Amino acid sequence: MGGIGSGRHWHWNTKSTTADYRSIDVRRWAREGLLTPGQRTSWKWSIEGEKVAGIDVRADQGLVRLIYRSGDYGDEWESHDYPVRLLSQPCHYGGHRVWFACPAQECGRRVAKLYGGRIFACRHCHQLAYPSQREKPFQRYQRRAFKIRERLGWMTGPCDPWGDKPKGMHQKTYERLLYELDHWEGASDNAFAVAFMERFSHLVDDVPLP
Repeated sequence: MGGIGSGRHWHWNTKSTTADYRSIDVRRWAREGLLTPGQRTSWKWSIEGEKVAGIDVRADQGLVRLIYRSGDYGDEWESHDYPVRLLSQPCHYGGHRVWFACPAQECGRRVAKLYGGRIFACRHCHQLAYPSQREKPFQRYQRRAFKIRERLGWMTGPCDPWGDKPKGMHQKTYERLLYELDHWEGASDNAFAVAFMERFSHLVDDVPLP
């Protein structure tokens, strides 16, 4: 029999970004003391305060054990209990940083996050992109415009009107942000028009001439 992640065992669905998967973050676990040998914790994920999933975590020297059950698409529930190695990296100014070693077979990448399917593995093993990598250009430009609107304390909708200068903001900073906002909103509008034409150009081509 193969090891953890052998064959297609860990590649269990077709979701394509990190936002589609539950994740565990070694940095957060280190801050909360969950990696201390002997520590036992029940880790859970919640939506609006309601638990939707959970795993048991057992910390040992140089590793953590993940214990949980999984099931999907009407399959029988499977029980899992396997170790994830912890890798330590010295920092330049003292101390050290801890990483997960991806437990999928023939991987072992040093990563800060693992993403859960039937097993927890790195985003490369699950073939995941970051959400920003799936954005269309107009969405990326729009997101930049939203951030500027948030900094100005304005409503963030693309059709919302511009507001007033925030109290305490220097005039030069305000003018620079207005210039950037105008640029990114204009770029978003133009890129959206291009995307729309590319998406529906075939409908225009199919319309018979009078």
